[in-house]
Amino acid sequence: MSENRNETQKEAQKESLKEYTLEENFQRLEETIEQLEREDIPLEDAFRTYTLGMQILKRCNDQIDRVEKQVLKLSETGELEEFEYGDTEV
Repeated sequence: MSENRNETQKEAQKESLKEYTLEENFQRLEETIEQLEREDIPLEDAFRTYTLGMQILKRCNDQIDRVEKQVLKLSETGELEEFEYGDTEV
C-alpha cells in the first residue's frame, strides 16, 4: 500500500514538471473529473486526484491569463493595440 502511494506521488511529481497545452490540460481536467465521479474511488485516491485536478485547473487559469495578455485588436487606423477588457468597439 505504501509502495503504491509512493509510485503515485512520483508520477504526480513527473506530471507537474511536464508542460501541456491548454487543450491538453482541459482534457486532463475532464479525465480527473471522471475519476472523481466514480463511485468506487477510495477516499485517499479521491483526495490525491482532487489535488491534482486543482493543480491542473491553476495551470489552465495561468495559461488563459497569458493568452488574454497577448490578445491584440486592430484599430481603425490599422494598427495593433492591446485589447482592454470591456472594449466593445469592433
